[in-house]
Amino acid sequence: MRLLALKLFDDNLLSTKIISRAQEPYVYRINFDKVSLPNSLYRASIFGINGIVVCLVEVEGCDMNKRASMGDTPLGWAAGNGHGGVVKLLLGRHYIDPGEPGKAGQTPLLRAARNGHEGAVKMLLARGGVNPNEPNRYGQTPLLLAACDGYEVVVRLLLGRGDINPDVPDSQGRTPLLWDTMNGHTGAISLLPPPTSPTHNLA
Repeated sequence: MRLLALKLFDDNLLSTKIISRAQEPYVYRINFDKVSLPNSLYRASIFGINGIVVCLVEVEGCDMNKRASMGDTPLGWAAGNGHGGVVKLLLGRHYIDPGEPGKAGQTPLLRAARNGHEGAVKMLLARGGVNPNEPNRYGQTPLLLAACDGYEVVVRLLLGRGDINPDVPDSQGRTPLLWDTMNGHTGAISLLPPPTSPTHNLA
């Protein structure tokens, strides 16, 4: 069964057009006819196919930290799409880099936070090697992006860390609190400390 599954995921047998049509509406749409993915692990991670991921990481011995032509790692895709099972499998490998940034400097944690996937966020925060304050190239931190869209559970998870700086602005000088205020996310606003809070002195 394992060999059959791997064979079905071979580039020569799996129709990229069928995969493209099978994508769920909420998943970041990918044109597989124009994008080159290094190996089948990327496809399995994007769609959250746990069994295939298990087979591939055991049999292929592939570089799980390698970026695809789109700039993201398998862990980044799985975290960004909220596939907690795949995130758990990949994080269970000691040679995975959980903080490897992808396109535009987006780490797996940042991708999970910006889409409100609290399960993936929780697992990434529990793993060593993850900087919860690391911004992308636009200066946006995981907390800022979660707050921007009002993901209260993710905001609470991030603020639960003692090393989170809630006052880090993006490249345009806008803080998580300012984003929440502009977007009217009152629930998230109530979670963020005021600008005068001593916790803002964290590095």
